Amino acid sequence: MTVSRGVRVPVHSGANRAAALRAYTDLDDTSVLASLSAAHVWGVPLPSGCGGDWRIHLARRRGSSFPRRSNVVGHLLSFLPDEVVEYDGVRVTSPARTWLDLASGLAVQDLVAAGDYLACSHGDGFPRPRAALCSTDELRDIISRHRGMRGIKTAREAIELVRVGADSAPETHMRLALIDAHLPEPVLNHVLIDQWGVPQLWPDAAYPQFGIALQYDGGHHAEEEQYQRDIERQDRTLALGWLEVRVGKQHLEGDRPAVVRKVREALQSRGWTRDGR
Repeated sequence: MTVSRGVRVPVHSGANRAAALRAYTDLDDTSVLASLSAAHVWGVPLPSGCGGDWRIHLARRRGSSFPRRSNVVGHLLSFLPDEVVEYDGVRVTSPARTWLDLASGLAVQDLVAAGDYLACSHGDGFPRPRAALCSTDELRDIISRHRGMRGIKTAREAIELVRVGADSAPETHMRLALIDAHLPEPVLNHVLIDQWGVPQLWPDAAYPQFGIALQYDGGHHAEEEQYQRDIERQDRTLALGWLEVRVGKQHLEGDRPAVVRKVREALQSRGWTRDGR
């Protein structure tokens, strides 16, 4: 099967898209996966309009010939030495450079979600430890390197809102909705411990001062087994003296997302007032 000129994959080989992507960068020693294609390689969450774009975004350094072939979006870019890496046999822009390239096409909140994903880490005390693909300092550094680049204003606005500890784009959008509504910003990577100091629960976000845990429940939470685990988690949260606020996809929709009302009411029930006391 020919996926593009000079790129062939046997029909019955079982090769997936990654094999075709490696073939694109193997055509010469200058081609690099960039933009949305690099984002797909790193697993960056993208909004629906971009997430479905599976065209190959192929870049070469400025001064090279422009990439032209079927199903390819060509780019001529300037790269500093550490901004191109090899991942799983593919030459691809680094996580930080990929994030910066996305800034020219994403809204601020979507770029924040991308930055949260790349910077997310959880320590060994979490059920599923996770290492960051890049740090927030690396994102700030990449901005300072390319001050005249397209999207730099969006990147500068987004980096101020990137936090470490959000596991998914909906968790990021939940936090941003609360900030936009001038509610206190919840903290991430907070662990609920029992009276003996033993870790018990790891909420998606929390207000430790008020004893409130926020949990985003995605589509899989409708499954019976997960539903029962959610009930158990809520009971354990209450037993620790905390209040759990469960948030679903529907609570993040619209110009006035319902998550704001839910969290405001929870905060007020725990003594929060608008002046911050």
